[in-house]
Amino acid sequence: MALPAWIAAIFQPAVDLVDELHTSKEEKGQMQAALYAAQAGIITNVLDYEAKLTENKTSVILAEAQGESYLQKNWRPILMLVVVAVVANNYLLYPYLSLFFDAAPLLELPDKLWSLMQIGVGGYVVGRSGEKIFKTLKSN
Repeated sequence: MALPAWIAAIFQPAVDLVDELHTSKEEKGQMQAALYAAQAGIITNVLDYEAKLTENKTSVILAEAQGESYLQKNWRPILMLVVVAVVANNYLLYPYLSLFFDAAPLLELPDKLWSLMQIGVGGYVVGRSGEKIFKTLKSN
């Protein structure tokens, strides 16, 4: 469930409760409007936070990409290639090699390394997008 929908689901019982109050329709409307305003404020704050978080991630990736050290620029792609090699071994090579050899290597891919790869790919995509945007803005 997306975060804004999750926040709306938290407020929905309160909105439904207002419908059951013994008060005028105008007062019910005012209470519901106040709840929806609070919900909108929280969603706006969460989205602002997520936007700032993405900007920060982009700036880190851009700083790495513009760094002077070869390793600083390329550690993410190197890590991704290592993980891709492990995945290719385990799902492409190993099934066939194990048919012919008893000692076919099956490489462990720890959950933390898989998570790191997912974060790395996400950061790389955001960074490459940010880098392209930065170049476009710089040329204008």
